[in-house]
Amino acid sequence: MEVLYLEIGIIIINYTVKKKNLYAILDIETTGGKFNEEGITEIAIYKFDGHDIVDQFISLVNPEKTIQEFVVKLTGINNKMLRNAPKFYEVAKRIIEITSNCILVAHNTAFDYRILCTEFDRLGYEFNKNTLCTVELSQKLILDQPSYSLGKLTKSLGIPMSDRHRASGDALATVQLFKLLLEKDINKSIIQSSIKYFDRRQQKQKLLKLIDEIPSVEGLFYIHDTHGKVIYLGRGKNIKSEVNRLFLKVTKRAIKIQDRAQSITFEKTGNELFRRLKYYVELEALSPKFNFRKKRKMNSQNFNNDNFIIIDKGREIEEHAIILVENNEVFGYGYTNLGYQENKIDVLKSILTPIDRKELSKSVIKNYLNKNNVKKIIRF
Repeated sequence: MEVLYLEIGIIIINYTVKKKNLYAILDIETTGGKFNEEGITEIAIYKFDGHDIVDQFISLVNPEKTIQEFVVKLTGINNKMLRNAPKFYEVAKRIIEITSNCILVAHNTAFDYRILCTEFDRLGYEFNKNTLCTVELSQKLILDQPSYSLGKLTKSLGIPMSDRHRASGDALATVQLFKLLLEKDINKSIIQSSIKYFDRRQQKQKLLKLIDEIPSVEGLFYIHDTHGKVIYLGRGKNIKSEVNRLFLKVTKRAIKIQDRAQSITFEKTGNELFRRLKYYVELEALSPKFNFRKKRKMNSQNFNNDNFIIIDKGREIEEHAIILVENNEVFGYGYTNLGYQENKIDVLKSILTPIDRKELSKSVIKNYLNKNNVKKIIRF
C-alpha cells in the first residue's frame, strides 16, 4: 500500500493508491504418462492486469520424450512437430520474466503449477508462485453449472473458444472466464480469500486460529470440513497439543487434513477409560475419511460380574464418570454429580448415553480394566 501526500496551501489531501494485482494466466499441454514424469509440449501465458492483456508468451516445447498416443489425438501435437522446438531450459528464463510478481491462474491450477514446478526442479530452480484456480472460483461465483470443465463451462457462458486443447486457445478462454469472475466478485473478497500462497501463510493463520480455540484438556477433538462433516477424529491427554502436532506434520495425509479443516469441536472426557471408549465407539460410528482404522482384536471374554457400575474421575471437580454394565453387557456411559443418581438405577439409566456397539465397548472396557485401575466399581 502506497500513500501519496498532496499539499495545497495548508490543506493536506491523502490519496491511497492500491497496487494492482497482476495475473499470469496460463495453459500447458503435456506428453501424458506417469505422474511427475510428464513433459511440456506447449505453453501459453497471458499477463493480465485485471482489465487487459499486457504481455504474452506462446511456444511449442520439445519435451525430449515420446508423446502418448491419446494426447496426440486430443491436441494434434506430435513429436515430429516438436523436433525443432526449444527445449524447456531454453524458454525457462522467459517464463520466469513474464510470471514475475504475478499470481498464477489456470483452469485446474494444481495441474499446470505442478508441471511447471517439476520442470524447474529438473533445472535446480525453485519456482514458487501464489496461485488461483478458475475451477474453484467458478464453483463459488457461478453456481449450479452441470459441468465446470473449461469447454462446457465456457460454452454455457457464451465465451468463445478456438483451438480447444491447444495452450493458446485454452489460456485465452481462461482469460475471458477470469475476467467474468472478477466482475462477479462484487465485494472483491472471494478471489482474494481464494489465493493459495506458496508459503501457506493464509493456511498457517487459519490453523493457528483453530489451535487457539482448543483448550489444554483430556478428551477428543473432531476436525470438520466446510460442510461440517467430521473428516478426522483425534484424542489425547492434552488435545491442544495433539491438534498442534497434527498441524505441524508434513505427510500427505496431514496436509490434506490441514487443507480441508474448517472448524474443530471437542469433548472433554476427564479420564483415559472414557477417552478410549468414546474414541473407538465414535470412530466406528463416524468413519472419518482421514483416520486409519485397523481391525480391532476383540476381547470376547465376559466380565467377572454381570451387573456393576464403573466410577472414575469426571471432567470437573465433584463429577463422576459412570459406565453401567447390565447382564454382562455395556448399557451406556455418562457423567453424574449427585450420589442419588448413582444409587437409583432407573434414574442413572435415564441420564446415561446408551451404547449400540456392545461387543466393541465391552472389549475396550475389558482390556482397560485388565491393566488399569479405576476410582471405584460397585457390584449389585
